[in-house]
Amino acid sequence: MPDTPDTDHVPGPEDRAALRRRFAEEARSGRPDLALLCLLIAAEADPSLAEHGMDATQIELDRLAGELPYAPGGGARGWARAVAALLGERYGFGGSNEDFRRLESSLLPEVVRRRRGLPILLSVAWMEVARRAGAPVFGVALPGRFLVGFGPPGTAAGEGTAAGEPVLVDPFAGGRELSGADARALVFSVTGEGLTPAMLAPAATLDIVGRVLGNIRAWAAARPEHADVRLWAVELSLLLPSHPARLRQERGGLLVACGDFLSGAAELETYAEVAEAVDPEAAREARRQARAARARLN
Repeated sequence: MPDTPDTDHVPGPEDRAALRRRFAEEARSGRPDLALLCLLIAAEADPSLAEHGMDATQIELDRLAGELPYAPGGGARGWARAVAALLGERYGFGGSNEDFRRLESSLLPEVVRRRRGLPILLSVAWMEVARRAGAPVFGVALPGRFLVGFGPPGTAAGEGTAAGEPVLVDPFAGGRELSGADARALVFSVTGEGLTPAMLAPAATLDIVGRVLGNIRAWAAARPEHADVRLWAVELSLLLPSHPARLRQERGGLLVACGDFLSGAAELETYAEVAEAVDPEAAREARRQARAARARLN
């Protein structure tokens, strides 16, 4: 008889610590699993998700992949259209401006369940379904919009149907295919500059995960009542092998905001030591914040 989930178990600090160890280990593995890392982020947001909840999302991604045709004709464009027909048309995966106002839009289980989300999480869902079906698929982190590429990575941007040319689609728009002009216009609207070949390079798994956590931090920063959400997003970001030193300053300030003055002051001082050589002014400010945090204990 298969094991059944322990629905009476209340997740505690040990569970969170175990999930974070798993996140750190996966992030440092030779081939980090994008879906698993996104699921571990979701488990941080919702501790009740647990292992069975993460498994349920993986099973649904497998099920969706099983509905794709085997090796559709037409190369990269055939794959792009097959996935768009399944996820965008049949199941209604897509997004709207309202989705930017919801934390659930950055959590993979909720995106798969609701079929709504931010461009990057919708792209993760598309990539995971397509990859399971054997499609040549990769993420494209354009400024302001995350897209999915089908076919061998290259420098083209969907200009035609030449063999070996990648095809870009926008999962947020239900899988709309982007021409080269579309991609250039999108980049110009955000940066005021042109599209470069480097922008079309496949996004690395850990860069995608870092961008997901950055979106969560930005969502929480606009909502001071959710400082706890911003704190765990920062702490997960610090577990990635490569991260900006300034995240330690952010963590210190958040710990202080959450009432942990001693830990916050210690983190700020750690950041000051790192920043001293490259930004003495930032180091002085961090030490000032640390002193102010300790003064609040009196």
